[in-house]
Amino acid sequence: MISVGARASATGTRREKRAPKRIEVQFRTIVSPHQLNSRWGRRIYWTVLIAVVTGSTLVFVFPLYWMITGAMKTGEEIAQMPPTLFPAHPTFDAFIEAWDLFDIGVLLKNTAFYALGAWLFSMAVDVAAAYALSKLRPMFGNVVLGAMLATLMIPPMVVIIPLYVTIVDLHLLNNAWGLWFPAAANGFNIFLLKRFFDSIPRELVEAAQIDGAGPLRVLWSVILPISRPILGVVSIFTIVTAFKDFLLPLLVMTDSENMTVSVGLSQTAGAVSQNQIMGGLVISSIPMIIVFFIFQRHIMAGLTAGSIKG
Repeated sequence: MISVGARASATGTRREKRAPKRIEVQFRTIVSPHQLNSRWGRRIYWTVLIAVVTGSTLVFVFPLYWMITGAMKTGEEIAQMPPTLFPAHPTFDAFIEAWDLFDIGVLLKNTAFYALGAWLFSMAVDVAAAYALSKLRPMFGNVVLGAMLATLMIPPMVVIIPLYVTIVDLHLLNNAWGLWFPAAANGFNIFLLKRFFDSIPRELVEAAQIDGAGPLRVLWSVILPISRPILGVVSIFTIVTAFKDFLLPLLVMTDSENMTVSVGLSQTAGAVSQNQIMGGLVISSIPMIIVFFIFQRHIMAGLTAGSIKG
């Protein structure tokens, strides 16, 4: 017979085996959560956070502030040493003079025209390439994608001479096509679009195919409506890149009536005063600043979007 003590011992052993094990969480950080939640820990945390955010903001905003205040100063005040942070007698005459001297209205119109064409070509080529690599799965698709991504490792200055020679051979100097064709294919945009297209469930594509939709119909009716966030991000990247590009428009658009705003300002900068240059730079920066403030939510949403909710 088994004694009562033996049965109790066996029961206790079984209970110990059934009891869940406690999981100890180890925090391998410089500051432990206990120290961070203390009174001095919270104070130090917020002090460091505010200092970092303030310093980063000043680094990015101060050049813009210096450009705006420089346009409000006189030429003598800009040249004086040490420089002043605030204009002694603010004036907006430099903005009016810069608009007439640089002919900024024509330059902005040319730049907007080139940016619109670059956006249309980029959307057509990049979306088609990303859709083919993601959903159509062609042979050696990964090799093609790898070759596209490899182009991102090449500095743009390395390919600018072959690109310019190609444009000259095609007789595209002083022609908008000379700026649109190079902007048509972008490996980074294709990569972003492909990653988003990969997150779209395969079942949606198969359901459309069962209903008789072909590849183009699937792209237009299924893929593109879901992909509005990433399409907005790629569109903004393309327009901003075309708007701020300098070297290629400088080589391609040699006639003054075809210049972009960045090239036009640089070509006339030597014949005007510094405050007028600052005024022209401020005016040329306004369109992109407006675009950023309008679409900043779409930029963050598109960059963080990686799946869809059912």
